[in-house]
Amino acid sequence: MQSLLVTADPVLVDDVRRLAAAAGVEVAVAADPAAALRRWTGSPLVLVGADLAPELAHLGPARRPGVHVVAWGTAPEQLYRDAVALGAETVAELPGQESTLTGTLADLGEGGLTSGVVLAVVGGSGGAGATTFACALGQVAAGRGRTVVVDADPLGPGVDRVLGLEDREGYRWDALCRTTGRLGGRSLREALPRRHDLGVLGWHAGATEPLQPTAVREVLAAARRGHDTVVVDLPRSPGPAVDEVVARCDQLLVVVRPTVAGVSSAARLCARLEDRERVRLVVRGRGVDPVEVARVCGAPVVAAMPDQRGLPEVVDLGLGPVRSPRSHLGRAAQAVLARAGVLGAAA
Repeated sequence: MQSLLVTADPVLVDDVRRLAAAAGVEVAVAADPAAALRRWTGSPLVLVGADLAPELAHLGPARRPGVHVVAWGTAPEQLYRDAVALGAETVAELPGQESTLTGTLADLGEGGLTSGVVLAVVGGSGGAGATTFACALGQVAAGRGRTVVVDADPLGPGVDRVLGLEDREGYRWDALCRTTGRLGGRSLREALPRRHDLGVLGWHAGATEPLQPTAVREVLAAARRGHDTVVVDLPRSPGPAVDEVVARCDQLLVVVRPTVAGVSSAARLCARLEDRERVRLVVRGRGVDPVEVARVCGAPVVAAMPDQRGLPEVVDLGLGPVRSPRSHLGRAAQAVLARAGVLGAAA
């Protein structure tokens, strides 16, 4: 499908077409607002030139995602008001933000306007195995589509190490936090260490700096655009970056050890969450009945499994926690992904 460019400026037309060609997409041009309205809802992406933005905003087209305003040089304040009226996501100032606009067009070129499922994983108590389960989810989901496991815990064991990808070349958090502008979905996917359809975003050894919420927000948005499944390994301690992930995930999975202490700790964690609708429990180990775990924590149990023998040895070999889909972790991950709509039926 063609993206739509709404402008009567021939210079802007030539430049946007050049960027679109580099991104591998086609652009249809509407030189007046009336023509733009006829294609407004049918185009996957709409770019509105600064010359026609005021007139188009006055007509009040239907609100829709994927609208961006494009201007040459510094955009005047009025243009930002017009962008708000149009429901635009960004205002791109050319030529300075050409790379940002190219990333937007590149995402369209590979169907990147669809959003992947985001699953956040947190331990209900220390030692619950949240990182291990996050990596298991990533391994199983990668069998069905492009997947990334995001390590949001600088003090954790490291998802790249658990998955055996610590020696692969690619960007870590420190490099991404230095970038500015919009991250493209494909650009992010291609920049990360990966094995086949499984990528990871982790930390360099020794890094302990907390994440900035703005960086987390941008990475999650790009990860959604570039992957079918995004798994985020969260720290147990609250903070602004954790809040960003929790607010944007489709499900928050709390891994619970079924001991009195483990269930009590998980219940306290669940109690501090404002939105319980997206919270799900994964019980790992034997002990307190899962029905009682759900009652105490106030959230449904979507998977329960015994501890898996030989897990440290498998991880040390660089194979990741799921060596077989029939293992306890493999089956639990399949159950969670199926309920989340990744492998079929939605929750």
